Amino acid sequence: MAKITASKEDYLEAILELSAANGYTRSVDIAEKLGVSRASVNHAVGVLKEMGLILQERYSDISFTDEGKQAAVEVLERHRTLKSFLIDILGVDEKTAQQDACKMEHSISGETFAKLKAFIKNEKHI
Repeated sequence: MAKITASKEDYLEAILELSAANGYTRSVDIAEKLGVSRASVNHAVGVLKEMGLILQERYSDISFTDEGKQAAVEVLERHRTLKSFLIDILGVDEKTAQQDACKMEHSISGETFAKLKAFIKNEKHI
């Protein structure tokens, strides 16, 4: 599979969050959540469909393939873990932590993320 860009990871994360909150995901909701145009969403959805990560029939809700759901869950886990680290360990304010976690989630290596999760787990047990 081709590398998922940071932008496409944001779309996957938005689809996952909207689906969890509403039970469905529509293009218009994604556009509103991400602050982008419907045309941008339509383009991104087309790319994600070509990558085999999401499913959408014409004028219907968007759903995940198994591979797409796994990718979305991984992005959301990185985001939440990083945000928690920034707030709970470093004392960063929530708004800044949210913004920074959004940027960091796309570039952190698997090795660093695994060590960060282990560090957080150990800190919470002290």
